[in-house]
Amino acid sequence: MTKYNIWFFSSLFVALIVAFPIITVFFSFFNETSNYFTVLKDTFLFDYIFNSLIILLFVIITTLVLGVITAYFVSFYEFPFSNFFSWALILAFAVPSYIYAFSIIAFFENYGTAFSILTYFFGENNYNLIIPKVDGIIGAILAISFSLFPYVYVLTRASFYYQSNNYIEVGKNLGLSSKETFFKIILPSARPAIIAGLALVSMECLSDFGTVSFFSINTLTTGIYNSWLSFDDLNTANQISFILLLFILFLFSIEIYSRKEARYHQPGRGFKPITKIKLNGKKAFLPLIVCSLILFLSFLFPVTQMIYWTVKFPKYFQDINIINININTLILVLLASISIVIISLFINYGSRISKSKILTYLTNFSISGYAIPGVILAVAFITFFSNLSDFISDNFSLKSTKSIFIGSILGLILAYFIRFFSLSFNGIKSSYEKINNSIDESAYLLGYSKIKTFLKIHIPYLKTNIILIMLLISLEVIKELPITLILRPFNFETFATQAYIYASQDLLEAAALPSLFLIFWSTILILLSSKYILSKKN
Repeated sequence: MTKYNIWFFSSLFVALIVAFPIITVFFSFFNETSNYFTVLKDTFLFDYIFNSLIILLFVIITTLVLGVITAYFVSFYEFPFSNFFSWALILAFAVPSYIYAFSIIAFFENYGTAFSILTYFFGENNYNLIIPKVDGIIGAILAISFSLFPYVYVLTRASFYYQSNNYIEVGKNLGLSSKETFFKIILPSARPAIIAGLALVSMECLSDFGTVSFFSINTLTTGIYNSWLSFDDLNTANQISFILLLFILFLFSIEIYSRKEARYHQPGRGFKPITKIKLNGKKAFLPLIVCSLILFLSFLFPVTQMIYWTVKFPKYFQDINIINININTLILVLLASISIVIISLFINYGSRISKSKILTYLTNFSISGYAIPGVILAVAFITFFSNLSDFISDNFSLKSTKSIFIGSILGLILAYFIRFFSLSFNGIKSSYEKINNSIDESAYLLGYSKIKTFLKIHIPYLKTNIILIMLLISLEVIKELPITLILRPFNFETFATQAYIYASQDLLEAAALPSLFLIFWSTILILLSSKYILSKKN
């Protein structure tokens, strides 16, 4: 029998907060369509869907190849700098795809960086004729792929670790070559992890706004943003959001299923760690070159480009109030990470001591917020609180409450909570499951109250994981673009919004400085958390 106590109502409240963007989008889809949506349906809506799916298809293929190849090399072979590459390859997480897009354009544009390099080494000439123009859909695919392939790399690498050496020996005994062993034994065993990684890539790809917007590609996300900003048509924006949300929720369900399947890939009693094959000379050349090239293209290339622009145009150090941007970003990072972690601890502890099935269902629903793209969440956020403000004003003769949640720090933190709650909740839950219930019972027998047990026993055990989760949430908040761009207070800029605004105004050299700061802080956070991310136990 369900106990209707503080834990139940707290979980219900969190679930409702996460649910309201989805509910808003759902009901908006069935509202009367505007003239703009009717025109859009007959003209560009198919292009939105087609372009989104084309980009998704090639991003999946590219990240699959990049992620699996790199994971295979560092997992099964020992070659020069292999240990370095095992963690360095995840640094691509520090470069959001929209900043990678700036780098591509800056490098390949007329009289850009490539032109300057060729002029320096080979003298004056019209090199623009031979420099390829990497823009449009091709540019978007490259930018998104190199930013997201670590999802596949990290999960596939973890799965490869759990490949017992017994399986490989069986392949050898059956007379299989190394190539056949890889495709018939190793790769199929890692399939759940690979699919989970690709599902995460797919959700992030379909959710992307900054990259496709910068390349002027009509996708579902740009259609949502333009419907709101250019045509002031929230209803149309929500109706397009509904279409995108269907794709995202489908991918979200695949990711959850794959994650469950991946649990079976844990070492058993007969587990033998893989003995890495040591490569020297010519044999080490291929993995060394491949890993070096991918590291360069995914991380060093955009970083170098941003440094080049920053050094070449030092005047922007004076034009950009970098101190304020640092402070603004720090405020959002601290408020979001602390509040999300505290609530996650509270909800997890409530689920632990109440043992209610309904409570479990509510908390499981609460993690669906991560599946909601930032641009959908922001538009649904505005729609919901605009309607709520109108309702309060009309029925209770009160002033508009819209400004409390829209264009405010409070609104931003609430939106971040919906978006990133699952990251915190699942992380704490996984650690909580390792604390045996008998420990709680022993504490109660010693006279500990439930609160004292929580503070004196649970928190010290969870401390390391709490710090990690705060680091990961901080990383997500720093890189988040559409939510911050749409819901931020007036003239309140972060690294992400400042870089995007400059780039959208074709001031790439000005966008370099905030982009470089964003990459710098993201890299610090990744390095601090990399030990856990690459842990063989996770």
